[in-house]
Amino acid sequence: MKAGIHPEYGYVVFRDKGADFAFLTRSTAKSNNTILWSDGETYPVIDVEVSSASHPFYTGRQKVLDSAGRVARFERRYGGVPKDTGESS
Repeated sequence: MKAGIHPEYGYVVFRDKGADFAFLTRSTAKSNNTILWSDGETYPVIDVEVSSASHPFYTGRQKVLDSAGRVARFERRYGGVPKDTGESS
């Protein structure tokens, strides 16, 4: 690898404030905000909107819509598929 062209790779805390969840990992992301971690060290912290603690897919609160329900909803809303009149363009 060429020296001096790669970003600094260090420890960073990613924090999901909505779920009161944070994890320490390594990243090239930078932040001016810091947090005191449980090991007594201070690390840069990056606040995220969604994490595995708050995303519906990972928490089990995901809504499942079946495709048949979507088709029926479309037909109720728009009256079904238009019929072919036999005219060619």
